[in-house]
Amino acid sequence: MRSKLTMFATVFPVVMALDLVTKRWAMSALVEHHGETLGGLVPLTLAYNKGAAFGIHLGADSRWFFVPVTLVALALLTLLLRQASRSDYLRIFSICLVISGALGNLYDRLRWSRGVVDFIGPINLGFSNFPIFNVADSAITCGAILLAISFWLEERRSHSAPRTAPVEERTAATPPSAE
Repeated sequence: MRSKLTMFATVFPVVMALDLVTKRWAMSALVEHHGETLGGLVPLTLAYNKGAAFGIHLGADSRWFFVPVTLVALALLTLLLRQASRSDYLRIFSICLVISGALGNLYDRLRWSRGVVDFIGPINLGFSNFPIFNVADSAITCGAILLAISFWLEERRSHSAPRTAPVEERTAATPPSAE
């Protein structure tokens, strides 16, 4: 468990510091719903998201739905972290990313009714615009992708491992010795 805590103690402050500093910068440097660009490469637009990912809303003030949902998700992620093998660094790292990002957005939901501060985007994909997001959203997304890869690798390992018959079957199949 110590290595898991060490990983969390490394990832969490980095994600939280980047999330808080960039959100504070965005609120002071950007005008709400007025697009700017970071060196012409990344569009920046200050927005307050009261809903979930991709602007999913459940009423006028849906934060009181998303706060308990986030707390349940954090409890499940903590359980998943506890159950992860100490040597599965990819899984541990990915869970730490998701937890850190979720806590970053939870902080915004709890501190005010404006919603989560988003500022990166919208990014034109040619066929659609990718919604505005923040550092915490990036940590959640990257962590979720890495977690899925971790589960996939575990599944692949379990299917490629040589299967051995249970002891009872092996002893029953072995002919008695002729002594």
